[in-house]
Amino acid sequence: MKFEDSSQNLRGRLWIVQSFVVVLLALLGIRLYYLQLIRGQYYAEIAQNQRIRLLPIPAPRGNIFANDGKTALANSSPIYNVILSREDLRDRKLMSLVQPLAEALQVDADILRDRFEQIGSQPAFESILVKQDVTPADIAWVESHELEFPELRVEQQPQRRYPANGMLAHVLGYVGEISPEQLKQPSYKDKGLRPGDVIGLSGLEQTYDDYLRGKEGYRKVIVDSRGRIQDEIETVAPQAGQDLVTTIDLDLQIAAEEQLRNSVTGRGVLVALDPNNGEVLALASAPTFDPNLFSRIGTKEGRAQYVAVLNDPEKPLINRAVQSRYPPGSTWKIPMAISGLEQGAITLDNSTLVCGGGILVGNKFTRCMGNHGTPDIKAAITHSCDGYFYRLGLKMGLDGIMAMVDEFDLNKRTGIDLPNEVLDLTPSRELKKRTQPENSEWKDIDTVYASFGQVYDIITPIALIRTIAGVANGGKLYVPHLLKELHPAGVAGTPDYKPYRAFQPLDSTRPNPKVLSIPADINLRVVEGMWGVVNNFGTGQGIRMAGFDIAGKTGTAQVVGLGKDVGKNKDHSWFVSYAPAYKPEIAMVALIENSGFGGLHAAPAVRQVYDVYYRKTRHEEPPGAVPVAKTPKPEIKTPKKPETIAKNQ
Repeated sequence: MKFEDSSQNLRGRLWIVQSFVVVLLALLGIRLYYLQLIRGQYYAEIAQNQRIRLLPIPAPRGNIFANDGKTALANSSPIYNVILSREDLRDRKLMSLVQPLAEALQVDADILRDRFEQIGSQPAFESILVKQDVTPADIAWVESHELEFPELRVEQQPQRRYPANGMLAHVLGYVGEISPEQLKQPSYKDKGLRPGDVIGLSGLEQTYDDYLRGKEGYRKVIVDSRGRIQDEIETVAPQAGQDLVTTIDLDLQIAAEEQLRNSVTGRGVLVALDPNNGEVLALASAPTFDPNLFSRIGTKEGRAQYVAVLNDPEKPLINRAVQSRYPPGSTWKIPMAISGLEQGAITLDNSTLVCGGGILVGNKFTRCMGNHGTPDIKAAITHSCDGYFYRLGLKMGLDGIMAMVDEFDLNKRTGIDLPNEVLDLTPSRELKKRTQPENSEWKDIDTVYASFGQVYDIITPIALIRTIAGVANGGKLYVPHLLKELHPAGVAGTPDYKPYRAFQPLDSTRPNPKVLSIPADINLRVVEGMWGVVNNFGTGQGIRMAGFDIAGKTGTAQVVGLGKDVGKNKDHSWFVSYAPAYKPEIAMVALIENSGFGGLHAAPAVRQVYDVYYRKTRHEEPPGAVPVAKTPKPEIKTPKKPETIAKNQ
């Protein structure tokens, strides 16, 4: 009996074991079926991706040229960067690499830490820039430590180069890595941009980024378990961005920047444009900055330089032509004269008004800088009679001045193809209520102030020169622009082909030009007054060019009240002009900040640029000018290539 019991117990245990084995095999079979048949394709792709990798080949941005289509203002030169592949990190923590990489590659640890934190929320296949523009020593270190740091590789990438000494910085702008905040915006997301991508962040680089930025290529390679390249399967070359030809005349630009640099304060604006089509021939803003520093912002020294520029009280990053507003002073008298005649406040047959050395409104006397008797409109412009325009403003009234503002689009942005253009502040009851809520009622004295370019008139230099150019050409307000043309890129007929493009206003709904209905005789009378400013003993007579008659208007704009206008509170110096007076080819505006009378500072600066234009177009010395040596054109330096590159590039 005991034997039988033992045999039965043994058979029972065997049955349990057999049942367990059957169940286990069934489970393994089900799992194998799931892995091989249901999820087989998924895991096959993972295995393939572990041995095949796509290495991006960045596309060079299109070059930017001067208006001759040959002189490069911005281009891309090859450099080598150290890149970290997150796929090869294995179980290593990203932040554990900060200190060893910072010490070995001489990278600021804080910058590296910030970069790693920003990339942390992105997909694991995204690569990270560790160091830009590396040296041969850096490359040698990466090669010698490939077993310790298999996630590192060296890649060749294009880097943007700009003229030295800040030449054209406010026109060209600069590029930089797209920020995490920008990546969250639909306007960037929809373009397929990723962390580490370089985009335009200012100037023409920003405005025309979609055209200048090319399409990256890639290398499809086979790698081993350590991420080392074993073979190359395919290479797809990148497509460069479109080359951009600007309207900039480099000779005029060099002269304009030189005049601002040598001015008494070193701060100001000088813009030259073609009044017949709105092409900007020169745009200088001072002080300026070196846009090349943004390519060094990943280094400790580069970041320190950037912070210094950012905190500079002179605000060199501001493009004063489109991002700063100033009271226009007596230059405001030109549109006032046109509109005063158009509205019938004065007529061509009877345009005389008393100067009186100023005007008394209530108990407030607002003075004129002289006593001009009873001038007509032409003489009032030539000799810049404030008293005349006080009375003209009162005859027009606030509504008449507002109508003038609307006619010349001074209450709108010009539409220039540069980012962040600010809107002018112009006279209105709403403006006074907003700025002076404790004294919000519009009064006659406010109209007096609004009539001669002070208090309620605060405009950008680009808006002012557009207005003056409109007077020069008889009433056509062109959109000022810096784009001349974009060259085609790619292969015609393919999806990535980018065709030729000439300038088109960024706002496709606005007319270009806006045609003003200024009667020819009214326009001529005002032009005669502007001609007299330079050619008939007016306030700009010191820059007269016999045979190349300049029509202009000086302006001296108060920053603070009388008696306080010294030092940094000194008046701004303006001069607006065009030439020749009766067949315009070029129009210019100059503003020298806090320098005093327009005829003493801004007008001579403009004359120097006219001299350059005259030599270039007439091939002879301008009348009354001192011969000058030819200024060399700026060079865009190309960095030396490292002598060696990493094997796992």
